[in-house]
Amino acid sequence: MAKRDYYEVLGVSKSASDDEIKKAYRKLAIQYHPDKEGGSEEKFKEIGEAYEVLKDKQKRQRYDQFGHAGVGGAAGGGAAGGGPFEGFDFGGFGGQNVNFDFGDIFGQFFGNARQQQNGPTHGRDVETDLTLTFEEAIFGKDIKLKINLDDECSHCKGTTVEPGYSMKTCDTCKGAGYTIHTMNSLFGPIKQQVQCPTCHGKGKVPEKQCTRCRGTGVERKNRDLTVKVPAGIDDGATIRLREQGEAIAGGAKGDLYVHVRVKPHKKFTREGDLILSEEHISMVDAALGTELDVETVDGIVTMKIPAGTQSGTDFKLSGHGVPHLNRTSRGAHIVSVIVDTPTKLSKRQKELLEQLR
Repeated sequence: MAKRDYYEVLGVSKSASDDEIKKAYRKLAIQYHPDKEGGSEEKFKEIGEAYEVLKDKQKRQRYDQFGHAGVGGAAGGGAAGGGPFEGFDFGGFGGQNVNFDFGDIFGQFFGNARQQQNGPTHGRDVETDLTLTFEEAIFGKDIKLKINLDDECSHCKGTTVEPGYSMKTCDTCKGAGYTIHTMNSLFGPIKQQVQCPTCHGKGKVPEKQCTRCRGTGVERKNRDLTVKVPAGIDDGATIRLREQGEAIAGGAKGDLYVHVRVKPHKKFTREGDLILSEEHISMVDAALGTELDVETVDGIVTMKIPAGTQSGTDFKLSGHGVPHLNRTSRGAHIVSVIVDTPTKLSKRQKELLEQLR
């Protein structure tokens, strides 16, 4: 099924500003959140996908130029790290389309720089999602996570060597970490330097491999982590935990990226450091003035409504909004007062209103 245009999904024009795109996303995300009545998981995911592209300037530029292909990995013309001819399509060659990857061809002829390195220097980065309530995002919280990943082998401590044994010089490369291969090409015999297949570029191998991890230095584990969520974090933010990703023999651990999702609140919405809500009052209270108990994230706050208040008037509760990241100050809570006009009146009420008029 063809994907819908991302601008159409969010209901904005192609010239929409970043702020307009963000507001449109928040409104639709609240409307179609699966946890709400009338929500739709399919639409919620579609909205999220559109926002992830349009909020990023580079992705948006590629999308405007190439459409979905420009942001989905399907666009031709060189992925990151590829050569200038990588993936070039020579259409009509012998009546067929033949794809030549010059990056691979020249890499085989002259030696790929990545093959000359002594393998990865750190473990694989790991991503996970964390869903917070509205209040948890406002006030922050220490959240415990259980992650299943490759961690340091508890038997050999990541050395790959069976305890009681040591490392020895690799017999294949004699400690160089690479071997030289000669291959024939269109340009004649070419020598190619490649990573040693036995020691994987290290120059040394275990006298005896670890019997638990079989020489990999890692084993699959469930690891318990505590993520410190800062007060004021917003939906879509990412927390990076350095060296909390997967382990690798002889290198540092990768990083863990925690992608934060915040559930919508039934009463409150958020715009930056502001919390927004509505309160309804009668036209009599609006005309004469009153005191109103307002729900905030800090509890009930009594707010004075002056006489003559008009419907749609905004009142500011300073210091009851979203905390500023890494600061002690907070934004405001904006309360929009809606004046309800009665639709059913008793005879006496009508008489009183007539006298008032």
